[in-house]
Parts: sequence; structure tokens; C-alpha cells
Amino acid sequence: MEDRIGQTVRSAPGGEPRVDAVTSRPAEPVLLDRSFGHADITVLRHEVARLLPGVGVTGERLSGYVLAVNEVITNVVLHAGGHGRIVLRREGRSVWCVVTDSGPGIPDGYQDSHLLPGTDEIGGRGLWLAHRLCDEVTTATGPIGTSIGLRIDLAPLV
Repeated sequence: MEDRIGQTVRSAPGGEPRVDAVTSRPAEPVLLDRSFGHADITVLRHEVARLLPGVGVTGERLSGYVLAVNEVITNVVLHAGGHGRIVLRREGRSVWCVVTDSGPGIPDGYQDSHLLPGTDEIGGRGLWLAHRLCDEVTTATGPIGTSIGLRIDLAPLV
């Protein structure tokens, strides 16, 4: 059993509890954490593109991931009240970007992001693109806001 302060409690012989300190791995650094609005879209796109090569995301993977992040933050500005929060962090052998907003949620017709919108439809391709450019996309949405996570795996260690 583990308690809230990061110690593991085990039963020792004779039933007496023994407390072992848990050696936790150091927390991975947050690369970017900030609120944003309309005026910040270009700045954030450039900032994400600047930060990712430092953790090993380069080339086409970098371009695709930056495009996915740009699409999601643009959706927040256009459809979710104009303001959101972006957190970019390395987690193990991946990079996660989580974008949150306090908008009305993604309408049902746009949640199935595996379907390409018709050529006569304006918009609706941001999440579709994100699903093709990222290794994983998570979505939690409802009437009090949306959180979208974008994961890209780092290149394998050689």
C-alpha cells in the first residue's frame, strides 16, 4: 500500500508495519506552460518548433507535430471562447502537448475525428489532421470545456 507522501508501507515479519521510502524518478521538465489567446497562435507555433529539437523531435515529425498543435490551439481560439492553456512536456520517451479550454465542448458531429470532412465543408480538419500526425490523441470534452492531448514518440535510442 502506498500513502500520500510517497512511502510504501509493508508488513514486516510479525505483522509490524515497515515503512520504506520510495525512490521516485525525477519529474520530467515542463517545456512550456502558458495561457494563450488569438494573438499568441503564431508565437506558440514558433515556440513549440524551437523547443522540440532539444528533446529529439526533428524533421518531418517536428513539422507534423507543430502543425497538429497549431490546429488544436487555433480551434480553441475560433470555437472555444478564444482562450486556452497549453502544456508541453517530455514524459519518458514521448512528448505530450495538452491543450485545454473552458468552451462549450466539441459538438457531436465533430468528435469522430477519424472521418475526413467532405470537400464542400469549411473547416473540421484540425482534429482529423492531429490524429494522422501524432502517435496518440486523447480528447475529453463536455459543457465546461475540452482537453486534448497530443503525444509524439521520441526516436528510439540506438
